Amino acid sequence: MADDMDDELAKAIQASLEETSSVADTEEARFEAELQAAIEESKKALEAQAPAAPSKQAAETAPGPVPFAATSFLSQRAQDERARLERLKRRRPDLEPTTRPAQEDSDDEIVEIEPPSAKRQHISSSSRGVARRANAYASASSSNPIPGPSTASNSGLRRANASPSNDGSGFFWDGELRQTANAHVEPRKDTRPLFRLTNILAPNAEIEFAIVSAFCWNYAWVYQMFSRNTPVIAVDHSATGDVSIKAILPNWVRTTPFLRNGFGCMHMKFMLLFYKTGRLRVVVSTANLVDYDWRDIENSVWVQDVPKRAEPITTLAKSDKEDFPSTMVRVLHALNVAPALVNMLRNDHPNLPLQRLEDLRTHWDFSRVKAALVPSIAGKHEGWPKVILTGHTRLMKSLIDMGAATPQGKELVLECQGSSIGSYSSTWMNEFYRSARGESTQSWLDMPKGRRAKVPYPPVKILFPTTQYVRESVLGEAGGGTMFCRRKQWEATNFPRDLFHQSRSKRGRVLMHSKMILATFRDKRGTLDNQSRASTASQSQSSQEDDEYEDKDSLVGWLYMGSHNFTPSAWGTLSGSGFTPTLNVTNYELGIVIPLRTQAEVDKLTCWERLPPKYVLGRDEPWMQTESAAFVEDA
Repeated sequence: MADDMDDELAKAIQASLEETSSVADTEEARFEAELQAAIEESKKALEAQAPAAPSKQAAETAPGPVPFAATSFLSQRAQDERARLERLKRRRPDLEPTTRPAQEDSDDEIVEIEPPSAKRQHISSSSRGVARRANAYASASSSNPIPGPSTASNSGLRRANASPSNDGSGFFWDGELRQTANAHVEPRKDTRPLFRLTNILAPNAEIEFAIVSAFCWNYAWVYQMFSRNTPVIAVDHSATGDVSIKAILPNWVRTTPFLRNGFGCMHMKFMLLFYKTGRLRVVVSTANLVDYDWRDIENSVWVQDVPKRAEPITTLAKSDKEDFPSTMVRVLHALNVAPALVNMLRNDHPNLPLQRLEDLRTHWDFSRVKAALVPSIAGKHEGWPKVILTGHTRLMKSLIDMGAATPQGKELVLECQGSSIGSYSSTWMNEFYRSARGESTQSWLDMPKGRRAKVPYPPVKILFPTTQYVRESVLGEAGGGTMFCRRKQWEATNFPRDLFHQSRSKRGRVLMHSKMILATFRDKRGTLDNQSRASTASQSQSSQEDDEYEDKDSLVGWLYMGSHNFTPSAWGTLSGSGFTPTLNVTNYELGIVIPLRTQAEVDKLTCWERLPPKYVLGRDEPWMQTESAAFVEDA
């Protein structure tokens, strides 16, 4: 029986890997037919070997018997693929954006839903050759996250494989932010240490338990990265927005969180890796768990190793500053991880190193973690106590707590790098900008709406690749399937086209899926009103009094890295009044923010060429995949 299971699982994995090279419409039809056959086989196997029909609750929550793992996996693939196609059709970028009704107190704004970063697109006949070559290259190396036909491209990858730590021990006790290894970078520009997924998981046989989250998954590919005996909770996006828990592979449980009316997405990308030695490795990244993200486009990853305490602490000090582990516990609860953990503990894995989510705070020592965790939790959040726990107002509170609010006498400049463009307004941009200064938005909300709408755009640079840059990149237009901007956005009245700057990787002609916000302080240039300046100065002074960092005045800025694109969907939109604010957030997002003390840190950690060139309006336009011959959608 075990051999049969291995054969079936191998077939399932092979089927999933073969799927990545399918680009034609006829391949989609063949894929559907094979999956339907797999579903029928799964039903027959279940009927032949199941002694009794399980209850509805057990069917939804309990892990399936191991003999049915392969066929169950195929069945799940069928369901996931259909859900993905439906999601893609519903939110395809070339259609009118999907919107949800405005709340009564939503400030007359409607939050736009970001298109999903679909990894596979239908290819038109005019460009099928270019795209087929790119996909064939990806498919040929799908069993290995990094291909090896090119000596030039492999030089950087071999360096990454060594994975030197920031203390020489192989661990990252003080946290480390790096770019991912890439098959297409220029070797002479690829000089810094990098991360590969295999390095991050190593030694994978020593992983006792893992909680892993991503928006896009290739389960077969990721499954091979772990020991088959390692229990894993996989946090995934649900196309319907329903809460669910399902066994999908031996020792693997998939969980999805709630999304209001099915709008938005679970976009967080992180890992909690519990090793048998007691060490916990925390990973926050911009990369999905598909081979493409770890090989063909550039992403960013932050890794922090956390030691286990010799003895758990029994009491937690009360503080108005939410620390890293308490934020992570809150995120895991929001993602429906708690019932998935209970499910594992009750079914075959009673001795997991994490018995309850709150153990993160008491059993591991996070004292060396200097980064702040910044989540966005999808939903409607009302009142200041809840509003400052999520979205851009959580960023504001984190900056105040770490002493990184914009200093008195300085002005904040933002460089926002991402892979998706939002529907911007000066109102939302200034709302975000005040939070990014570490300034409470209370006075902003109390300002009349008409006056808010007339405030000019703040000093923000929006970084996004131009059409010309994508065409000249290594994979050309066929490689631009994870970058999203629409003509309707670009040509909208009062859209801030003059804020757009070119996004160019430091490592050559590759496209970046990295999401970063670089904040730097400069002398004021008279762009902000006196009331806002006074408020910022007051906030900076109060944060300095209880600053837990050294010498706040030495900061040159801060850096955010994570899953948030620079959009209202990701960071949230404020409404209501300064006394009773409401923050509406569409997506689940997660990232970290770290203080920057020197220009050398700025140069080291940012992934784009600085200073980014400004678009030449009339010549430069952002890449729009829906206008490319490489991408067409079904009618």
